[in-house]
Amino acid sequence: MVRWVGATGPTGRFGRYRLLILTVVTVGVSIFQARAQELPPPEPPKALPSPDGGQTVLHATTNVVLVPTLVEKDHGDVVYGLKPTDFELTDNGVPQKLHVEEDMDTAPVALVVAVEQGRMAGLEFDKIAKLGPLLDLFLGDGKSEAALVGFDSKPHLVRDFTQSEADLTDDLRHFDPGDGGDAILDTISYAVDILRTQPKEYRRVLLLISEPREHGGSHIRPEKLVQRIGLSDVLVLSLTFSPSRAEFLHDVKDSGDQRTMSLISTLLMVTQALKKNIPKEIALMSGGEYAPFTRDKGFEDRIDEMSKHVRNRYMLSFTPTDPTPGLHTLHVRLTQDYGAHVVARENYWAAGDQ
Repeated sequence: MVRWVGATGPTGRFGRYRLLILTVVTVGVSIFQARAQELPPPEPPKALPSPDGGQTVLHATTNVVLVPTLVEKDHGDVVYGLKPTDFELTDNGVPQKLHVEEDMDTAPVALVVAVEQGRMAGLEFDKIAKLGPLLDLFLGDGKSEAALVGFDSKPHLVRDFTQSEADLTDDLRHFDPGDGGDAILDTISYAVDILRTQPKEYRRVLLLISEPREHGGSHIRPEKLVQRIGLSDVLVLSLTFSPSRAEFLHDVKDSGDQRTMSLISTLLMVTQALKKNIPKEIALMSGGEYAPFTRDKGFEDRIDEMSKHVRNRYMLSFTPTDPTPGLHTLHVRLTQDYGAHVVARENYWAAGDQ
């Protein structure tokens, strides 16, 4: 009788090994299944907090569209004293009858400062810490107020609205680095919700300091953020620090000051543009300003310039002749040659019946 040793037979050495491995795996699976039954089911992702503690939904409360508009000469001087006849405003290419607010610099400012803490933002904390005293440029009238938001993979309120520049300065000087995310879309949406709690007569401003691109997932989709900005009257001022010099050079060449949206612009085109540089696109959409910075002096100069421009914008308004729901493209130009360029809101969202 020939006895086969080893190989694959059930009585061979390899066969016994296979039986032993199968037994261990079976026992392991049974233990895992038993423990899994003891564990609670995973919780679904939680929605971002809103300032009023509930789910905030934006609704259009008026048919009047506000269009903040800066008219500035090449050397930085603001052009004052313009009347409605000095402007031409089109909505989806159709001229509109507009009104111009007479007093540009009397309304108080409600400001949200949103500062990135995630990823490599800690390398910029020395510059950002110098922002505190500069906030007096926004708050110096004794009526304006500011809130501070920090964000990494999610936004959080560091300090609610206050008129105390000293408290905000202390907060900025004690920022801690966050995690590996920078939820820019969620943070802009969160800041808009906070600003909507402020009185309507205030000029609502978001000062966003971040990288150009988002890293990590978002609770809000880009098209929803476009809608949210388009329904609000929030002016967005964006300052970005870039880890890529090539990206920085591109942004310097394309400041957006002279750019106008195509009349065939669609929501898809706008949301695609957000993928490249969220702070820049949102600022241009709102009629605000965008600039990258690399040095302390450049950062401080841009804050100084932006603070002055906030109060020196004309507030144009109109009632749309075509209230078709969806994204509307705006274009503002001067009817006379003042040797100046116009920075104005690029679009708004018509909500239709609520």
